[in-house]
Amino acid sequence: MDFSLKTAFLKNFLGNSPDWYKLAIIVFLIINPIIFYFISPFVAGWLLVVEFIFTLAMALKCYPLQPGGLLAIEAVIIGMTTPAQISHEISNNLEVILLLIFMVAGIYFMKQLLLFVFTKLLINVRSKRILSLAFCMASAFLSAFLDALTVIAVVISVSIGFYSIYHQYASNQPSNTDLQNDGFINSAEQKQTLEQFRAFLRSLMMHAGIGTALGGVMTMVGEPQNLIIAKHVNWDFITFYIRMAPVTIPVFICGLVVCFVVEKFKLFGYGAELPDSVRQILTKHDKKLTAKRTKRDLAQLVVQGLIGVWLIVALAFHLAEVGLIGLSVIVLTTAFCGITEEHALGKAFEEALPFTALLTVFFSIVAVIIDQQLFTPFIQFVLQSSESSQLSLFYLFNGLLSAVSDNVFVGTVYITEALKAANEGLVSMEQYQFLAVAINTGTNLPSVATPNGQAAFLFLLTSALSPLIRLSYGRMVWMALPYTIVMTIVGLLGVELWLVPITHWMESIGLITFAQ
Repeated sequence: MDFSLKTAFLKNFLGNSPDWYKLAIIVFLIINPIIFYFISPFVAGWLLVVEFIFTLAMALKCYPLQPGGLLAIEAVIIGMTTPAQISHEISNNLEVILLLIFMVAGIYFMKQLLLFVFTKLLINVRSKRILSLAFCMASAFLSAFLDALTVIAVVISVSIGFYSIYHQYASNQPSNTDLQNDGFINSAEQKQTLEQFRAFLRSLMMHAGIGTALGGVMTMVGEPQNLIIAKHVNWDFITFYIRMAPVTIPVFICGLVVCFVVEKFKLFGYGAELPDSVRQILTKHDKKLTAKRTKRDLAQLVVQGLIGVWLIVALAFHLAEVGLIGLSVIVLTTAFCGITEEHALGKAFEEALPFTALLTVFFSIVAVIIDQQLFTPFIQFVLQSSESSQLSLFYLFNGLLSAVSDNVFVGTVYITEALKAANEGLVSMEQYQFLAVAINTGTNLPSVATPNGQAAFLFLLTSALSPLIRLSYGRMVWMALPYTIVMTIVGLLGVELWLVPITHWMESIGLITFAQ
């Protein structure tokens, strides 16, 4: 179709996004300077925050980097903030950027080992309840030391691999020449097997996704905002884990209980077993791969396992900054696994760089919030309540905003404002450190309610696997619901009832000290 030049510009603007979405972004860009200059900079600043959260919530319509970036550029042009303030925010959070660039890329070169582990779990564990717990715990453990996005990407790769194996087997049967659009035969028995297999993979993917949240909240490297919070309160890896433990350990235990219960009683779409015919096909395929595995392949698995041990030790003892540890993983894995071509190295950075760019846009919005003092009224309101109420309010507000937008953005904003309040003497340094725990757990736990809240969940929803296993937005919300309710309530109880007394007890035995 031959378009006019004007129509071509409109078609190119934000690509394949819906017209109503494009119109919304254009309206935002038009009204922001009007409100800023003729009504109130404060109102315009809040409107910008709401607009940015809108781009995060509509991430399935358009990746937030482009519309959010346009809003950030306009904010600088009209004077909501300055490039100097943005640079200051970026320099303050350089460790997080290095984490995303180098750690995610480093784990990319360890995928062979991670694929091997998850494959053996799926093939060899026959009990669905035990398998679900294993996937959840394995994802939690890996996410505590690695990047949650990378962990879920590995599990997705495993699931797609198994789905493709069964697809190929079913499609190549001599009697199965009449194929459906999804590539499977028009047979009632095969359709039933396929739907059961899809339900089985859906449940495993959700358990793995929840596992990344359960483990990711525990350590400073589990989620990007964790590292931001850790840097603001000057906690190392061990200190961060210990300070979060009064809340995160009870949540972890209760999360595993939920995993067992929903599988046992087949609630919320869980409980589907792996069909025996599919298990036979996958086992046969795994045996073929094992037989073909060379000594060189085995050597690579051994090297990756040893580097995994180095990674855990280096993080636990804080031997270097997290990003530098990730860089060391890249160097070691590529050097000892024979990956030396530049184009092979470049693939490892593809997953992390778009989100790294988006995080830089986050910091631009944070700069606007700081310059326009947007959170000052809210902080003053919260700080007028009792200290215990402050913790609950921070936890709940962080959780609500994280569920509808993005936990990295929310965590960054709130810890910045909490630090500002501490520097101004509005809260004690001890209370500020308790607020850091409330902010971290608030951004990580209730945010499992929707795919918007966590990057790993959004990555799963937008992956090639989701349409294959019929994992829609609504189904993800429904399957996450029991976890959301339990994790949110237990986390709130932890912040409200257990955090302060347990932390003081740990201080009394010399396990931690309160920084002044």
